[in-house]
Amino acid sequence: MVWLGIDLGDARVGLALSDPGITLAHPAGNIQVYGDSFRALDEVVDVIEDESVDHVVVGLPLLLSGEEGRSAKKARRWTVNLERRLRAAVEDDEYSLTQVPTIELVDERLTTVTAHHQLFDAQIGGREHRPMVDQQSAVVILQTAIDRRERQEERETCDR
Repeated sequence: MVWLGIDLGDARVGLALSDPGITLAHPAGNIQVYGDSFRALDEVVDVIEDESVDHVVVGLPLLLSGEEGRSAKKARRWTVNLERRLRAAVEDDEYSLTQVPTIELVDERLTTVTAHHQLFDAQIGGREHRPMVDQQSAVVILQTAIDRRERQEERETCDR
């Protein structure tokens, strides 16, 4: 099993993948979108196929108040469009996809700030820093979902 994390940036869509045991997230690159994240949908479908992804985590950029603004609504529309593209790919013989992966939206408040701090802590700054922020944000989004899943499994084990 492999999970994919997605951060919808203005210039780039950042990607992160989990290890097969779904314990750690790692950067998986960016897709340049030049202000239109919907341009990345086909490339994301290709990543899902190539990496045999069975769970997708998309960052939901809520306002600090927890309310949904324009960016969160765009992320929801993007996710609906991704699911449509995946359904079409499952039916298309040119793709090897046999089922649509589970897609979830995860609160991504402050992930960009966390990503910046992680990159600075790793002494990555200057020109190489900017293009890495989106994929590092995707790592934070995905790792948050992975950690939440582990805590849920621990609670279920304790409840038994």
